[in-house]
Amino acid sequence: MKMKFTTILLLFLLSIGSSLHAAEYKLSMLPRYFPDKLTAMITPLADYLSMETGNSIVPILTENFASYETEVLQGNIVIGYQNPLVYVHVSSKHEVLVTAVKGKGGDRFRGIIITRSGSGIKTLADLKGKEIMIVSSASAGGFLSQKLTLKENDIDVNSDCTLSVAADNRQENVILSVSIADVDAGFIRESALHKADEYIMPGSITTIADTAWLPNWALSVDKNMPEGQKKDIRESLLKLPAEGNVLKAMGLSAFKSASDADYDVMRTLN
Repeated sequence: MKMKFTTILLLFLLSIGSSLHAAEYKLSMLPRYFPDKLTAMITPLADYLSMETGNSIVPILTENFASYETEVLQGNIVIGYQNPLVYVHVSSKHEVLVTAVKGKGGDRFRGIIITRSGSGIKTLADLKGKEIMIVSSASAGGFLSQKLTLKENDIDVNSDCTLSVAADNRQENVILSVSIADVDAGFIRESALHKADEYIMPGSITTIADTAWLPNWALSVDKNMPEGQKKDIRESLLKLPAEGNVLKAMGLSAFKSASDADYDVMRTLN
C-alpha cells in the first residue's frame, strides 16, 4: 500500500513538473497577405512547434505592419516571422534564430517593379514623375529593394515619384491597383507576383525590372525566452522536412541558422 502511494505521489510530482515546464507563446507573421492566407501559412508551424517543444504555441494575426511591430516590442508576440527590416526594428526585443530559404534566391530575396500592360512604362527612367504604390515604407520586398535599385540608377524614389501605400500593407492590393490603372506602377516582392491572379484580368500586369537582393525573412523569439526553449525551437525548425506540410504552407524549402549580424546590411538602410 505504501509503495502504491509513493508511486502515485511520484507521478503527481512529475505531472506538476511537466506543467511548470510548459509555456504558452504567441506566434505571428508580418501581415503581407490577407488574413485567410496568413492563417493557413502559420497554423501548421504553430501546431508543429507545440508538438516538438511541449509548449502551447498560439497563432495570432495583426492588422498591419505597424501593429505587428508594436505587439512584438510590447512582448505580446514571442515568436515572430518578419522581413529583414522589421526584424531590425524589433531586434532590441527579439533575436533571430533562423532565416528562411526558398526559390532561386535561397536565403536572399528581392523585389520587382510592375506596371499595367500597355502603360508605356518600359524602363526605370520612365518611372520619374509617376505615381507608384508600395506595400509599406517598412516593406523590404515591396519598397527597399526597389529603392536601392532606383538609387543606383540616379532616381530618388521619394522625390522623383509620387508614392502611395497599399491598403493594409497587402501585396495583393498593389497588384490590384496597378491592374486597374489606379496607379502607374507598383513595388512588390518577386514571389508575390501571382498572388492576385484570380482577381485580375490575365495579362494585365507586366514586370519592368527585378531589383536588389536582400537577406531573407527572419524567424525570431523574445530575448527573455529561456535558452533551452530557444534551442528546442531552432533545432525543430532546422530539421523540418522539405516536403512536409509546414514548409509547404509557408512557401519555403528550409530554414537556415542565422545571427543578428546577418541583418546588419538592413541597418545601413534604416
